Amino acid sequence: MTGRTLSDVVIVDAVRTPSGRGKAGGGLADVHPVDLLAQTLQALLERSPALDPGTVDDVMVGCVSQVGEQSATPGRMAWLGAGLPAHVPATTIDRKCGSSQQAVHFAAQAIASGEADVVVAGGVESMSRVVMGSARMGADPYGAGVAERFAPGLVSQGVAAELVAARWKLSRTELDEYAVRSHELAAAAQDAGAFDREVIAIDTPAGVLDRDETIRRGTTVERLAGLGTVFASPELGERFPEIDWSVTAGNSSQITDGASALLLMSAARAADLGLTPRARVHSMAVVGDDPLLMLTGPIPATHKVLARSGLALGDIDHVELNEAFASVPLAWLAELAVDPARVNPRGGAIALGHALGASGARLMTTMLHALEDNDQRYGLQLMCEAGGMANATIIERL
Repeated sequence: MTGRTLSDVVIVDAVRTPSGRGKAGGGLADVHPVDLLAQTLQALLERSPALDPGTVDDVMVGCVSQVGEQSATPGRMAWLGAGLPAHVPATTIDRKCGSSQQAVHFAAQAIASGEADVVVAGGVESMSRVVMGSARMGADPYGAGVAERFAPGLVSQGVAAELVAARWKLSRTELDEYAVRSHELAAAAQDAGAFDREVIAIDTPAGVLDRDETIRRGTTVERLAGLGTVFASPELGERFPEIDWSVTAGNSSQITDGASALLLMSAARAADLGLTPRARVHSMAVVGDDPLLMLTGPIPATHKVLARSGLALGDIDHVELNEAFASVPLAWLAELAVDPARVNPRGGAIALGHALGASGARLMTTMLHALEDNDQRYGLQLMCEAGGMANATIIERL
């Protein structure tokens, strides 16, 4: 036994790539996902030259579509592609949208238990090159038991977003207003240089990309109102008459290419290396929730992680809640007494994109830098996930 606790786990550094449009012509679309992650790992480790990469105990990487170019344990391939020591292992984690947040959880647990001293945790998803859902194309992922238990059937996340909007009586205008807010905040943050320390430059065949390219400046509610809804169908309309179809590409997260990585270690190892920890992992939780509504998990996850932490919502300075769809943060805000200004104050996935496997680490990277910039102490990160799950993490800036 090491005598360690979770509070002994510290974050030394965190970086992310720019958010690239996840389609042909996007700034990162010509970069293989392994090479994208390799550049991210290189940049992360170069920022801590006192650390010998050969002393990293494990590399834990979130990735959702583990098929095609992302099928061969991308963290392992990226580590090797970066020219790093071959004796360091890697593993791939799939908890859907929370995959790289779960990678951070697993890394923290390994360090707290004494099984590891130094872990790199992160994620990657090249949605332009590996199409979302391609890992299960033509397959039934549910089986007879789930089909019988949840007859007449579970629905896609987009329909779940519509159900959430209906449950909390969120109008199309409210969803579009929230989407505009995301773009405006992200644009303001980019203009102020708020992302400069966290975003690394990525070499591509077309040149260097060093800024998020997903932010839609000048977006208005009036423009978004002209977009058609995506998920409506006569069959679903009969099954869910309560839905007033309102989810569009404009008030949903963007399909994106990206990678992100964090360097975690024990506080003792950081001290030995003369590295200054930037934050500690304070508390963690994961929950399951209604698989039909699917996207409501952040609500019970908030209650669970706060109960574990001994903190109150009023102690939380910054909340990163993944904007899979605008209805997700709006429903959360309707249930919890939180100043909206503390939620995604630098914009969210509607503006910055949702590179599935990378998003958890991306949100944590952004939250860490914002806590530092604003001299704040506690940050809460929440991620809704397919199947009706959610991760929650509280970090404390040091």
